[in-house]
Amino acid sequence: MTEQSSMSQETVSVDFAVGIGDGQFTATAVVPAGKTNLTQILPVLQSLDDSFIAGVASQLAEAGHTISCKAGCGACCRQMVPISIFEAEALSAWIRTLPESRQQELADRFHQALLKLAAAGLIDRMVNEDWLAETESARQLALDYLYQRVPCPFLEDESCSIHPIRPLICREYLVTSPPEHCFDPATLQTAPVHLPFHFSRVLNRIGAELEGDARGWIPLLFLFAWMKSKGRPGEAVAGDGPEVLYEFVKRISEGRPPSPAAEPAAED
Repeated sequence: MTEQSSMSQETVSVDFAVGIGDGQFTATAVVPAGKTNLTQILPVLQSLDDSFIAGVASQLAEAGHTISCKAGCGACCRQMVPISIFEAEALSAWIRTLPESRQQELADRFHQALLKLAAAGLIDRMVNEDWLAETESARQLALDYLYQRVPCPFLEDESCSIHPIRPLICREYLVTSPPEHCFDPATLQTAPVHLPFHFSRVLNRIGAELEGDARGWIPLLFLFAWMKSKGRPGEAVAGDGPEVLYEFVKRISEGRPPSPAAEPAAED
C-alpha cells in the first residue's frame, strides 16, 4: 500500500466482463501501465470489491432490505478473520510506516489477543483446521472463537481503525438482521448478505496456488508473527497492470477468462 504513493506513473483504464452464474459482472479498473504486482494493486481490488458490494446493497434496498452494518457496531470484529498472504504483505508494509510507539501498541494488542485464545485452547485448532470449510467442526470453531469476545487489534471505539485498507473479507461480511444478533448467531438468527462471489476467496485461491497448500491465507491475529518472515508473495504475480489484473479476474468465475468489453485506453 505504501508503494501506491508512487502512482504518478502512467495508468491505463481496463474494462472487463466476466460471467457469474446467469449474470455478468462488468467493471472498469485503473491500473499501472508498467510493472506492478498483486500486492501493489490491492487498492484497485478493494475499490472493485466496494463497487460490487454497493451494487448488491442497491439491489437489496430495491427489495426492501437494508444492510445493518455500520461504524460503531463491532460485533463482527470479534470473529475469526482469515486474510490472504497478499493482504498480510500489504498490512505488514503499512504497519512498518507507523511510529515505533504505535507499532508497539499494536504488537501488544495482537499478543494479548493470542494469549487469551491460547488460554482457551483455540490456537492449535486455528492452525490445524480450515475455518472456511463447510463442516460442523469449522462452524463450531468459529463459534468458540466468537464467544471468547477477543476484539480485532485494529478495533478502536467499536470501529475499524484501518477501515480504508481493511481486508476484503471484512468488506464482504454483511447482514440485514439486527446488529445485536451478530453477538450470538447460534441463538439469534442472522441474515447474512449473499454475494455471488467473493474477492477474498479469489485472493486466497491465488495464494494457495503459490504456496502449494489448501489455504493461501493466514489468521489475522498471526500477522505480527508472519511479518518476521518478511514475505513478499506479491512479487510472484507480477507484470504490467492489465496482466496482473487479468490473473485475478480470470479466477472470479471458476477460472474462466473474462471477455473483453473494450480495449485499454491510456490515461494522463
